[in-house]
Amino acid sequence: MIITDIKLIPASKYLFVKVESDEGIYGIGEMGAWGYLDACAGALQKLKTYLIGKDPSRIEHHFNYMYRSMYFRGSVILSAISAVDIALWDLLGKKLNVPIYQLLGGKTRDKVRTYAPVFESEPEKMASGCLELKEQGFNAARLMMCGSINTDTVSRDDGVFARKVTDYIERVKVCREAVGDNFDLCLEVHRSMSPGEAIAFARGVEKYTPLFIEDPIAPDSVEALADVAGRIDIPVATGERAVSIQEMESFCSQRAAKYLRPDVCVVGGITAAKKIAAIAEAHYVGIAPHNPLGPVSTAACLQLDACIPNFLIQEFPSFYHAGGEAEMMKEPFKTEEGYLIIPDGPGLGIELIDDLENVFKPKQRSISAMIAHDGSVYDR
Repeated sequence: MIITDIKLIPASKYLFVKVESDEGIYGIGEMGAWGYLDACAGALQKLKTYLIGKDPSRIEHHFNYMYRSMYFRGSVILSAISAVDIALWDLLGKKLNVPIYQLLGGKTRDKVRTYAPVFESEPEKMASGCLELKEQGFNAARLMMCGSINTDTVSRDDGVFARKVTDYIERVKVCREAVGDNFDLCLEVHRSMSPGEAIAFARGVEKYTPLFIEDPIAPDSVEALADVAGRIDIPVATGERAVSIQEMESFCSQRAAKYLRPDVCVVGGITAAKKIAAIAEAHYVGIAPHNPLGPVSTAACLQLDACIPNFLIQEFPSFYHAGGEAEMMKEPFKTEEGYLIIPDGPGLGIELIDDLENVFKPKQRSISAMIAHDGSVYDR
């Protein structure tokens, strides 16, 4: 079997990849650098010149060739590599008529605990969102501890340290009082705090027992993140922007995080994500895969979650629930009281619908940053 073509499938906010073979079997993948999908497509065209005519089953070899050629790195290139890698695993699973997890050691679980987001910033509305999710069967929610997604400006009052910290603490307090203790709160700071703000906030919400605090500061400095983690008693989760197993290892070895959040569609696909899970396991660090993307990303995450022992919880994107994206698939994911059932079909276990790009017209997300009261750029 050889690779005969690689096609791009733009649909809605996503960019999917289809790797075709001379046996009529194909695999699908997805790119994760959602703000720069045009650049990802260009990177894929470069990789395509190498991949055409190759044996698709040599996945580790192809990963190394793509990753180590021409010495450039970064999220755009790694997103293209990730999409190809996921597609190759899907293709191999279909060829052998087994799920991907079977090729990686078999199942460690039958279903995957998930959490869904609450995109509100007012405490009472956030609490109502948590209660709605609880009624739907979820026992965990993602709470936004950052600027509103509905505005690109920051008020004068929001720049006041005490106001910002106490406001965010109040959000958590109200949500905990609404849902009780039989429900986990995942605090998404979204890299929007300074180290001082993050430490004060985390200490203020410790008594509300959140599952984790995600990206309390920008993760560009592992040392700075480790310093914050060492001064608080809430587990830190990070890793969605990492583009190598080495970055992830640094978070573990420098005790910057208790949970890693690899994005399978950015970090290097299933090949890299499985290695990251093993590195984390050696450090007693859990895995909570990042997943703000489409159904192929979710399917790839599920294959990873199925075969690792240190899985914690899976992000289930709101687009699937509220955006009608279950209709992107020939058969939707099966859910059960906040859990996703791991597909048992060959490869990823899912298929995208025919003519996807015409049913879900391509519409890329734009880049944006918040502007502070003084006119400077403000982390959302």
